[in-house]
Amino acid sequence: MREPLRWAGQTVFFVAIAAMVGLFASWPSYRQFPEDQAQIKLSLSHGAQRVEACRRLSAEEIAKLPPAERRPNTCARERLPVHVQLLVDGDLVFDEVVAPGGLAGDGPARIYRKLIVEPGQRELVARLKDSDRPGAFDYEMRAEVSLAPQQSLAVDFRADAGGFVLR
Repeated sequence: MREPLRWAGQTVFFVAIAAMVGLFASWPSYRQFPEDQAQIKLSLSHGAQRVEACRRLSAEEIAKLPPAERRPNTCARERLPVHVQLLVDGDLVFDEVVAPGGLAGDGPARIYRKLIVEPGQRELVARLKDSDRPGAFDYEMRAEVSLAPQQSLAVDFRADAGGFVLR
């Protein structure tokens, strides 16, 4: 008599657990962003130019180095910060100077931001400066995009592809 009661109790317990899992899998509903809005994701990882340019070593300097470390050039590891701007319809929505990563400041600067915007026809301007030259930005992209409600547009940066990329 105890065995059938034990099996019935376990069945009721596991059915209750399964019902709770099913309930919380579909309720409450989760929205990444409002249904009547669009989203722009700015995502990049970029190593700027070095703080100091590489220098060619003289023959005497090379001879002073241990045999395993002899090389023709010496380069400082530290990189410059990256300055990124994003404008939507002429409004500056993102403007940040990001320091390089890594313990020695020699890694890439990383940015990931989600921006909620009104859907429709939008003009995007993305700018990036990764050098110490005065004046304008090193990379600039202008694009007309049409955003639908619930659409997510990714703005990425690939130096090897010539600059900013929209996906």
